[in-house]
Amino acid sequence: MAPKDPREEVIQAWYIDDSNEDQRLPHHREPKEFVSLDQLAELGVLGWRLNADNHETDEELKKIREGRGYSYMDICEVCPEKLPNYEEMIKNFFTEHLHSDEEIRYCLAGSGYFDIRDQDNVWIRVWVKKGGMIVFPAGIYHRFTLDSDNYMKAMRLFAGSPIWTPYYRPQDHLPARKAYLEAFGRKEVSNQACDAAA
Repeated sequence: MAPKDPREEVIQAWYIDDSNEDQRLPHHREPKEFVSLDQLAELGVLGWRLNADNHETDEELKKIREGRGYSYMDICEVCPEKLPNYEEMIKNFFTEHLHSDEEIRYCLAGSGYFDIRDQDNVWIRVWVKKGGMIVFPAGIYHRFTLDSDNYMKAMRLFAGSPIWTPYYRPQDHLPARKAYLEAFGRKEVSNQACDAAA
């Protein structure tokens, strides 16, 4: 049996049901359908497990930042007590959107859910907990919500000056979306061979 991926202690993913219950619930399907980190990578989503208690001096984080050009960094807390206009902001975060640049989040405390679409447009829930760092590629449709603990402290990273502009779906005409589909979309199999054999 292959050893368990240590990243799965801080990043887990699964297909979600289509229930309209509280968005902060796990929304597992029945039976549960988990998604591996390798499957997330096929969608362009990258993940690391880091030492959140040591983030200020962590050499591994420094290497990732230097290697990927993440020059900007700030820290935000998402919870009713710390986030101005909390209700409105959570509603906005949970509205499906994309960005023209990568979205990088490193969970320093608490936890939350990032939902992304697979190649068949089906929602996958990605649970990121303390120590989990995740990168969503430019052009991927996604949304965010806290889980039922209602708290996440996250480091936001960015290459260059931060641009947090959300483009709410549909935005398939945007260059970032087209580039994402080119890189990670479902590759259509040509029907020409079938036609020739018919």
